[in-house]
Amino acid sequence: MPNSLKIRTLAESDLSFADAIRASAGWNQTVADWRRLLWHGPEGCFLGEWDGAPAGVVTTIRYGDELAWIGMMLVHSDFRRRGIASALMEAAIDYLRSKNIACIKLDATPDGAHVYERLGFRPELELFRWEGNLKFNGESLEQNTLGLPFDFDRQAFGADRSEWIGSLAKDAKQMQLMRDDAGRPVALGMVREGARAKYLGPISSENELAGREVTQFLIEKIDGHAFWDLPEENSDAVSMAASYGFSRSRPLLRMWMGDHLVKGDPSLQYGIGDPSTG
Repeated sequence: MPNSLKIRTLAESDLSFADAIRASAGWNQTVADWRRLLWHGPEGCFLGEWDGAPAGVVTTIRYGDELAWIGMMLVHSDFRRRGIASALMEAAIDYLRSKNIACIKLDATPDGAHVYERLGFRPELELFRWEGNLKFNGESLEQNTLGLPFDFDRQAFGADRSEWIGSLAKDAKQMQLMRDDAGRPVALGMVREGARAKYLGPISSENELAGREVTQFLIEKIDGHAFWDLPEENSDAVSMAASYGFSRSRPLLRMWMGDHLVKGDPSLQYGIGDPSTG
């Protein structure tokens, strides 16, 4: 690591810088998203400084000992091509390995995928961001109090992220929890505010019918521009996106490294939580 470069943990006081480079990149996360990541993983979020000036950031989030995600990998345009991104990624990977995480994942842009492949990440599945403009139908949607964890979300995602889902739900603009006739939760989804557009997700379900119904409820409550990130393997969700007038805007590649691949079930994921958290 060059003497000019220092990697340290990200602090609350760094979030104005972090959000500024997020905005420059055109990403959709908000300051609330940064704070949530920092709150959940204060030891695993990092800032790169070049000669004392903030230059880049990366975040991690752990879902128990099974699975973790690396996200928000950003370097200021004035400090690129100095090895800062590689140093930040190494800091994130080293941190997660020190916690004995079995599987580390990230969602990469096409350009980033080549960089991550050199670090040892392997492809898992394809995703696409879908964008659409929707009109709210005027009906309100009741917010549900969450009773966590949900077995169906663990099956869909591959690990227990109940604490994270509960945190997201506190700031959700709309949320829908579906129960079966016995009162058992079978699907959950939410719509959240973003810096550029509403964000549809995460949405997970026990089966296709429940996933489709929750997704439809949420779509019909969105007013304005919306982003929706979907696993390409979920043909039902992809079909829904097209039928509601969404269109593909960018590809993403989910990649992983570690002792073994922790697999979820993409057919039960009707919307990921965020490219930075899975």
